[in-house]
Amino acid sequence: MINFLNLEYFLAVAEELNITRAAKRLYISQQSLSNHISNLEKEFDVQLFHRTMPLTLTYAGRALKLRAKQLLDLKDETYRELADIKDFTTGQISIGVSHTRGRFLLPAILPAYKEKFPNIELHLVEGNSSELSSALIHGDIDLMIDLLPFKAENVETVPICEEEILLVVPDQILDRYFPGQQEAIKKELEENADVQLLKDCPYLLINKGNRVRTIADEIFEDAQLSPTVLLETENIETVLALAAKGMGITFYPKMFMSGAESTSETARKKTGLNYYSLNYRRSHGVLAFGCHKGRYLSQATEEFIRIARENI
Repeated sequence: MINFLNLEYFLAVAEELNITRAAKRLYISQQSLSNHISNLEKEFDVQLFHRTMPLTLTYAGRALKLRAKQLLDLKDETYRELADIKDFTTGQISIGVSHTRGRFLLPAILPAYKEKFPNIELHLVEGNSSELSSALIHGDIDLMIDLLPFKAENVETVPICEEEILLVVPDQILDRYFPGQQEAIKKELEENADVQLLKDCPYLLINKGNRVRTIADEIFEDAQLSPTVLLETENIETVLALAAKGMGITFYPKMFMSGAESTSETARKKTGLNYYSLNYRRSHGVLAFGCHKGRYLSQATEEFIRIARENI
């Protein structure tokens, strides 16, 4: 019979390739850890490690490392599923979302969810699209929220709502680069927001890895344009605030816009920002949940998806 504790200890050594570091990570003695590895080798009648410095896995050890991860994941999923069946009153779910998107979406979801399921512990992981995809693949989060299509493989998706990425052009940029032509340029941008028209203007962009940046780069590539980028940052609110100060043009999701950032004429005059819909397919997307295909989806997670779709 396979001992799951032995597997967990073996996996720690297989990852660290050092008994001392693995023992510290597991909070047990080196001797105790060595005994667990020896017991596992006796059980399978194979040598799992070459006793070199550092340790190296044998062929059998490499095979067991792969299986050990699968078996331990399956064990955890089984416990979660049986706990759901037994009593859906406690549990935990981990949600991955970008900082800014979370600020707009979570207030519409969490109060309703916590009112119905007060004992479900919610854990939030914030990051860009690439970081969240990695966290989902490695099982660090149960769900991620992002624009379709997701970068991660083996992911099932559930659509939430439509989302549009807008081109944001400050009045000060138009005054500086198109003196005496501002209104004509605005009219042209309303009819066709082509970045070629703004090829000499500076841009403020969020860092690569974020989906909004990916869309912006694709737009520039299609236009065969290498823009002047004044600033790159992880925070999309920073680029919008700097755009409002006239530093450069940027891109911004429509769903993030508050009343103060409305496209109405009154709001536009107040902020000095002009928002334009892009004639580009990828700028019109769908926001969705992503979960790892094949992994057990707890009732707590399914209820989170249902309540989110009802409230957004």
